[in-house]
Amino acid sequence: MKNKVVVPVNIPKEGFYSVLENWDIVFPSGKKHNREEFLEQIIDTDVIVSIFGMKLENSDIEKAVDLKMIANYGAGYDNIDVDFCTKKGILVTNCPNPVTEPTAELAFALMLAVARRVVEMNERLKSPEPLKWGVMRNLSSTLVGKQLGIIGMGAIGRAVARRAVASGMKVVYYNRHKLSDDTEKQLNVRWVPFDELLKTSDYVSLNVPLTPETKGMMGEKEFEMMKDTAYLINTARGAVVKEQELIKALQDEMIAGAGLDVFENEPNIPQEFLDMKNVVVMPHLGSATMEAREEMSRVVAQNIKAAFSGEIPPNIVNREVWDNWKMKL
Repeated sequence: MKNKVVVPVNIPKEGFYSVLENWDIVFPSGKKHNREEFLEQIIDTDVIVSIFGMKLENSDIEKAVDLKMIANYGAGYDNIDVDFCTKKGILVTNCPNPVTEPTAELAFALMLAVARRVVEMNERLKSPEPLKWGVMRNLSSTLVGKQLGIIGMGAIGRAVARRAVASGMKVVYYNRHKLSDDTEKQLNVRWVPFDELLKTSDYVSLNVPLTPETKGMMGEKEFEMMKDTAYLINTARGAVVKEQELIKALQDEMIAGAGLDVFENEPNIPQEFLDMKNVVVMPHLGSATMEAREEMSRVVAQNIKAAFSGEIPPNIVNREVWDNWKMKL
């Protein structure tokens, strides 16, 4: 009998078919499985592919009586209750590497767009009202010589740092664990305390996972520390920022602007962000390139293949279940 994997959304298929050759791979006939179809398909499945931004409920996991593994299509796995899965002996993997460069790319694009007023000028030039040109009109802020403060120096934070240094920026970072001296030297970055980063940086980029410790880590207190000429860039998770307090900070000109790819209650975006000229918004597209999506499918499938071949998956999340899981396999 073939092993079965249920994919709830129509993501690129080739990676699954090429890696999991002898598997029963269930994709939806349309864009995604409706709730009834999904619950029917997962009853006898071995693996569910969870999709970032789509909460996989514990009650659904309970209904999947043969479930052995959840392979997350995305780096962040706050859409899964990992502790619940661990207690049930369900293996969880994620997909970090393919999202690193495109997410860093978008973070840098947001930084440039908001600082150089790219979106605002584009909209004004296309509006019926003529835009006045002139040597001292429509001025913006540069990146060259400015300080970027990166909060969260994992793979994405490091990729942002490389781009910033190449653009002539000074880079400081705050991370729970300081990088080695050799890595700091290689990246040309410097660790500073959290408060110092906020007080001294011209741009602040959030690149942390959503955890109980990082939820709401940026609020009124933190915005008051920042320069009134500073910009906030968030490509992490919306809930890392207290959204209403960011809105107030922007309205009160505590900070100069923001570039936001993520929001607390996606896909809902507060109207205030949409109305502000100094805020650039994107619909959670950090990793949304066709190349990344195709590679993510391959990596997810490779995690599944490794696990069911008795090899520890390269992107295992709950390592503590592996020994028992392998014995049962």
